[in-house]
This record gives sequence, structure tokens and C-alpha cells, in this order.
Amino acid sequence: MLNKKIIGLVSLLALLILGSILIFNLQKKEDTNKLTATVLAVSGDNITMQDSNHVIYTMNILDSTLEVGDIAEIEYTGLLDKDKSNQSIEVVSYQNAKMSNSDIPSSWQDNGIFKDYYSFAKERLDKMTLTEKIAQLLLVRYPDNPQAALSKYQFGGFVFFEKDFKGKTKPEVNRMINNLQSMVKIPLLTATDEEGGEVVRVSSNPSLAKEKFKSSRELYLAGGLEKIKEDTIQKSTLLYSLGLNVNLAPVVDVTTNSGDYMYKRALGEDTATTAKYADTVIRASKGYGVSYTLKHFPGYGNNGDTHNGTVTDNRPYDDIVKNDLPPFESGIKAGAEAVLVSHNTVTNIDSSNPASLSADVHNLLRNKLGFTGVIITDDLDMKATSGISNATVKAILAGNDLIITTDYEKSINEIKTALNDKTISEDLINKLAFRVLAWKYYKGLIFENQK
Repeated sequence: MLNKKIIGLVSLLALLILGSILIFNLQKKEDTNKLTATVLAVSGDNITMQDSNHVIYTMNILDSTLEVGDIAEIEYTGLLDKDKSNQSIEVVSYQNAKMSNSDIPSSWQDNGIFKDYYSFAKERLDKMTLTEKIAQLLLVRYPDNPQAALSKYQFGGFVFFEKDFKGKTKPEVNRMINNLQSMVKIPLLTATDEEGGEVVRVSSNPSLAKEKFKSSRELYLAGGLEKIKEDTIQKSTLLYSLGLNVNLAPVVDVTTNSGDYMYKRALGEDTATTAKYADTVIRASKGYGVSYTLKHFPGYGNNGDTHNGTVTDNRPYDDIVKNDLPPFESGIKAGAEAVLVSHNTVTNIDSSNPASLSADVHNLLRNKLGFTGVIITDDLDMKATSGISNATVKAILAGNDLIITTDYEKSINEIKTALNDKTISEDLINKLAFRVLAWKYYKGLIFENQK
């Protein structure tokens, strides 16, 4: 009788143990999450990947066989922090899910602002050489000999400065830009900074404009947001008539201190008013053939001039989120197609890199603000970044789509070297060129096959 009781207790205990194991395994299974992303970089056991929302993650995967360019399906426990690149999750398993070239990879399909043109962009991409794809990522400062440059590289576009318009009449500017467009297979982005006030690349020439465009602050004080709207339409009409299709404006940095470096270029009002300003400019610009660019993400604040050297922003993270991000968020909701990132080192987001080279800063833009358009660096030849080794590749790995550069040969050589040593993959170049092409279709620059 005692033996039967012992056997019964042992059986019950065994059932309890088995049940506990089963419950534990079920709970573990329930706690497991999945992520599909493209591998951007491999450094030992640290794998850096980017998902379909363009958020960049770095995680530890022991003895991984993943390579740059692979599309990985990751099963993990823990929580992803989408505002940071470095993750503390535990990877349970992974597999390589690389897709065929004939498909648009799922990691490229983000239901974003250019989504209606993805099939056209992919079809065009498949016909391009690797060098052509690389060149599409560069927004080059207009060189002294543009014909020679274009005969060698089919750039994504040019950025024009005041000297490029100086002394020219409207027909001469038209001829200059039309000649450039006639040399390329894929139409160029033709960009300039026509902010108004201190930065007037085009209207500084009296042969092109009756007077210089006023600063946003002057306009706002004279007639509020209605005056801003009128100015945007006038500006867009002039730029488009000259053959320009991108304005690297508006400045939506929040600053109310007249002593700040950015004050004269900004609205000079509080966060809420600057957010309304961003919304007004983006909405007013639609339908006039010129895309406007919100800058300088994540907000310039009271910092110094990155043209002259390294600038460190030590403001608290919560202050930046509360005071600096709303204008960008407002402009994005209004349909902004492009955002330009500053070279400030924002220590409470990423103390190791300028914003333009920081995956954490780009994650903030993609994830928190939901931006699906084109991210552009400030000019990498500015002193805040010109001394950084391999800056072009770092900018690409951080999450930029377009690189503003003066020394385009250096940028192209850096990218090709990184491809050869597998620091970056051709798949990543494809993805970025794909987004630039989709933007060009969205803008109406490319009409072949477009409905």
C-alpha cells in the first residue's frame, strides 16, 4: 500500500515537472519575437541590420554566418529599443531569407510616401550598372567642369550656389541646366538653398529676381503664415522656371535668441509656431514642381557653425524631443519628401558621431517621426565632418539616402572600397538608389512607364 502511494506521488511529481517544463516552453515561445532585416555590417559577433521601416539595429549573434547584404529572419527574446541602434535582446535563432533579384525585397517596401512608384523604380534599377547606382546617391556641389564630371558619373543631382548663378540671365540658367539634363540617362535633382534673408543663392542675382527673398522672420512679422505661404509659392515658381527642382529649405530649427548662430536663418518663434510654419511651407510648395527639405534635423538649437569645425550639442534628450522635433513632425505629416541632417554631435542621442553619421539620430527620424522619404546629409566637406575618415561610408551606414559632397571622386572611391572589402553590400546600394529613383518618379522627373 505504501509502495503504491510512493509510486503515485512520484508519478504526480513527474507530471508536475513535465507540466512546468511545458508551460515554461510555451511561455518562452510566446515571449519570442521575429524581425526581418537586411544586414548592413558585420563586426565579429555584432550584426548591424536595417528593417523595412529603415530603423537600424546592432545586436550580438554568436557564431553568426550572416554576411553583409543578407536578408535575415531573426527570432529573439526581449524588447527592441527602436530609438537606439545598440540592442540587448537575446537572439534565439536566425536564417538567411535572401530574395531573388526579380522581386522587390520586403525590407524595401515600407508603405511610404513614394510607394506608388516602387515598381517603376525597381524596373529602372535592374537596368543600371553598379557605378550608376552609386552615383545616384550623390548630390554633388556644382563642379567647375560639370560636363566632364557627368560624362564619367551619372550623379543623383547637383547643388547650385550663388556663384553658379552670378551674372547669368534666366535664359542662360535654363541653358545651363537643360544641357546638364541632356547628358544623363536619369534626370538630375537640381538643388539650391533659397531660404530667404541671409541665404539666397538665386535671388541674389538681380537678373533672376527683382529683389532678394526675405527671411522667414521678416515675412512672419510682416504678414504671418499667410505671407509665408505667398512667398513659398513665388519662390517655387521662380525656381521651377529656372529648371531647379529641389529647395534645401525651410530651416525649421527652433531658436528665439537673437545671439544664436541659426537665429537669422530661422523663424525665430517658439516650437508651436515653428511647427505651423513647417506645415505651411510644405503644403504651399505642393504642385509647383519643387520639393522642399526640412532642416537641420534633429534641430540646431543654440549651437555654433558646423562649417567651421566640430559642434557639440549637450542639451537634454527630453528637451530636444519636446522643443525641436515637433516642427519636423509637422512638416512630415504635411508631406515633406526630404529631411536634411545636421553635423552637430548631439551627445544625449549619440555622443560618438555627428548627427549626419549617427544611426541613432536616423532611427529617431524614421521611427519616432515615421519619416519614409529621402534623408540627406549636410555637405560632408564642411569642417565638422571633412576630417572624419571614410565619412561617406559612415553616412550610408547611418541611414542616409543622399550624400551632399564636393569631392565626389573621394566619395565614390570610399564606396567602391567598402564594397570590395564587404563593409557595405551591393544590396544596400541598391536599396538606397531604389529610394532615390522612387523619389524621382514621384516628382515626375522620370516619365517612362509612369502612369
